Amino acid sequence: MVKRGMRDVVVLESDISRIDGKKGELEYRGYSIHDLAENSSYEEIAFLLLRGHLPTQEELEEFERDLARRRNIAPEVIGLLSSLPDITHPMVVLRTAISYTGSMDEKLHVIEPEENLEKSKEILAMIPTIIAYAYRMRHGKQLVHPREDLGHAANFLYMLKGEEPTALEEKALDTDLILHAEHTLNASTFASRMAASTKSDMYAGIVSATGTLMGPLHGGASQAVIEMLKEIKESGEKPEEWIRRKLEAGELIPGFGHRVYETMDPRAKELKKLAWRLDKESESNLCSISERVEEFMIEEKGLYPNVDFYTATVYEDLGIPDDLFIPIFAMGRVAGWTAHLMDQYAENVLIRPKQDYVGEKEREYVLIEEREA
Repeated sequence: MVKRGMRDVVVLESDISRIDGKKGELEYRGYSIHDLAENSSYEEIAFLLLRGHLPTQEELEEFERDLARRRNIAPEVIGLLSSLPDITHPMVVLRTAISYTGSMDEKLHVIEPEENLEKSKEILAMIPTIIAYAYRMRHGKQLVHPREDLGHAANFLYMLKGEEPTALEEKALDTDLILHAEHTLNASTFASRMAASTKSDMYAGIVSATGTLMGPLHGGASQAVIEMLKEIKESGEKPEEWIRRKLEAGELIPGFGHRVYETMDPRAKELKKLAWRLDKESESNLCSISERVEEFMIEEKGLYPNVDFYTATVYEDLGIPDDLFIPIFAMGRVAGWTAHLMDQYAENVLIRPKQDYVGEKEREYVLIEEREA
């Protein structure tokens, strides 16, 4: 039987994360996403995904220092960022910079556990710097260099905006990165494992993942959500009327439904709480619109919000430009990508699915001079 999109096909075993789509549950290494979002930092989650266990205080502090030391990017990469056309989408910038960084790695093709961990930390630490530098260059702003005394999320907001974030802003982005860090065999993670299964290098795996994430049916949905919310707000229409009109026109509403979850995405629950807190501080009033859209879609279509829906409001209230929504998704998900890459390298089997051929067979070949027009 052909299962289009490989729906429900089990292709490998993993202990990295678990989803129960019917119950709306998500766990990283056996820990509930709700407990992790409430109590952990992104660095702690990255350690968990990469090393397989929650760190002690000493282990976490050393890991934080290690990542912070790796935040600076090579002058050659900065030169690359400055040379790309202004019209280049930030995700294209990111994947190009990652690929270029790989070209300078003298151990590019060394695929061993300790070296893979080193590469994982390098990639994880440099992605925020690439995103922030590229954004400020494109807008003619002076670069704000990374600081080692700030956490992963706080440092990124500092480099992006030129000022330290509030405690709530730091917590909001930190939690968002946790919630985006890992999600079993989503399209981008599977793309990274496909690359690794050929024994290609880790940078190639991350480039494969970033290219896949950019699609509007994957990471690109959060940008579509904020564009929708802004349009509703500016139209002056009731959210319900706006959505109904779009549905009657046969248009899809971004941020709803999920390939795995049959109920509300557990990540959306956590992001919704954050969105309301940020909304009160910023007075953007987007959450009231979002909630009405959510209620309407559940009642009318039986569709629940996914992670992209409330991510859009969180990013907007943090003052993050729309075209950076997908790169920040990547900034969180890279912890999961690298964990899966190391997992694939450890017990590698070339991923090579089959297809059913439905074309003609045994056709007679005709020489070109004898073919009819």
